[in-house]
Amino acid sequence: MSRLTEDNVRVALEIIGRYPRPRSATIPLLHLAQQQDGYVTEDAMKHVGELVGATPAEVFGTATFYEMFKFEPVGRYLVNICATMSCALMGADALMHHAEQKLGIKAGRTTPDGLFTLEHAECQAACTEAPSLQVNYRYRFRVTNETFDALIDDLRAGRLADEIPAHGTVARIRQRIPSDRWVGPKSPDDVHAAPDWMSERTVVDGVST
Repeated sequence: MSRLTEDNVRVALEIIGRYPRPRSATIPLLHLAQQQDGYVTEDAMKHVGELVGATPAEVFGTATFYEMFKFEPVGRYLVNICATMSCALMGADALMHHAEQKLGIKAGRTTPDGLFTLEHAECQAACTEAPSLQVNYRYRFRVTNETFDALIDDLRAGRLADEIPAHGTVARIRQRIPSDRWVGPKSPDDVHAAPDWMSERTVVDGVST
């Protein structure tokens, strides 16, 4: 179990600084913790709670609402095969069976080498491209047994390292706001009027322009 590293604490404080209330940074900090360890550890949730002023239970309650946060180790590559209606009609069950044979594990398990975790997934919002899957939440569409095998072989050989980073990495380039564009957070309690951009709009015949 590990807390955030010193470097990640600095990143966390920068993230928190973007929000008027520290608790608003809970989800980005959970992503940061998962990127660090590949999953969200108990100590990391406690640490996030300390940083944003929440209890570990509140952080855990937030994290468990979202499927992408894992609370125990998973493989370097998390393979999610969609199992809902459109994908099911287009052969997702057969694809999952093939995936289990290819990887030598059942859905919900991780390969002995720690490289792959295989899971069922709910709708991936790609119904016209069924059957679909995601590897660390990067899409693959209209997957066949052959293209699945090629995907796994490429991942094993490291040929997709530039495209699909290790589990937990949301983006390789972290957002940075230039100092000349930074306006700072503003507490909702200090807002008493419509935003400037809204006050500049006019209404013509009942239509905002």
